[in-house]
Amino acid sequence: MNPPLAASRSSTTLPRVRTRRRLRSGPPKMPTPPTLLLVAGLDARSLLLEAPVLQRDQDLIIQEEWARELLPRIAQTRARLVVLGPRLPDLELTEAIRRIRSSPVTRRVSVLVLVPAADPPGVEAAAIEAGANAALRRPLDRGVLESWIAKLLAVPRRIETRIPVQGLVVGTPRPAALHFCGLTRNVSLNGMLLASPVKLGPPSPDLDLEFSVSGVAHRLRALGRVVREAPEVGWPYLGYGVEFLFMPPESQEVVGALVGRRLPLFPAKHELSLGIHSTVRREEWVYEILEPVPRDTGWQAEIRRATRAGWRPGVAGPFFVVEAGSPEGALRAARDFLVRYG
Repeated sequence: MNPPLAASRSSTTLPRVRTRRRLRSGPPKMPTPPTLLLVAGLDARSLLLEAPVLQRDQDLIIQEEWARELLPRIAQTRARLVVLGPRLPDLELTEAIRRIRSSPVTRRVSVLVLVPAADPPGVEAAAIEAGANAALRRPLDRGVLESWIAKLLAVPRRIETRIPVQGLVVGTPRPAALHFCGLTRNVSLNGMLLASPVKLGPPSPDLDLEFSVSGVAHRLRALGRVVREAPEVGWPYLGYGVEFLFMPPESQEVVGALVGRRLPLFPAKHELSLGIHSTVRREEWVYEILEPVPRDTGWQAEIRRATRAGWRPGVAGPFFVVEAGSPEGALRAARDFLVRYG
């Protein structure tokens, strides 16, 4: 098995951020994806270093120089969050916020103000009175900053692009600890629903994650953090909602392609009846052990489960995935798992 991802939350080089450019005459361009976040009055690159959770979307963050251009820019890009600093060259901070709130087109956008440590007291209160949703003073606590960003950056894709999958997850809590093997129940560009055999926090550690999904031969990697408990994940697991803090570009491309299909990644019912190696009946459940399939690091055997009353060959639902170095080893691991947990 490949070693777990060891991604760092910081970088020796500043992240790239799109800057505002003047429109030029010429043929019309193809529409661009909506901007998630506009930044003005501060350096957007420093914001990405202070809030690593934004780095996966850095191509959808635009730096503005002039406060007066914010209103048309918000309308043009359909930005969902504006982060303002006090260093606006053309307007006072409070006046810029009032203009955003006074326009019917822009009044619903979220506004977060970041205040330098050296600024006099009262800047935060004045920004809130002018209409900002929140105002934070540097030095910034990463957890507090990312929590506010999560609240204010209402991104529809968190729901629209979450697709059900079934795959094995190998997690390593930070600081380095023993690995655990679990399952992912769904995945999006932002995170996954994790079925874990071990309790994760509180407090929640950051997790190096290595996982597979149906239809993808190689493993995907991400750095994540538990953001909620997920009681909808049933025994023998503990369920957690995991937010991705970082995902390598190659894994982003794969997940983006899967998300673009908008289809569940479970095999179709007519496929499920094929490749069943054996069935096991325990109490009120019937378990199907599917034929092992090759992966880049070994062989996987999937276990599916249904109630005795509702079971028919090929209609059992996802339950667990085991892995070993050979097909025979994967089948033994599946049977051993059912002896322990079935």
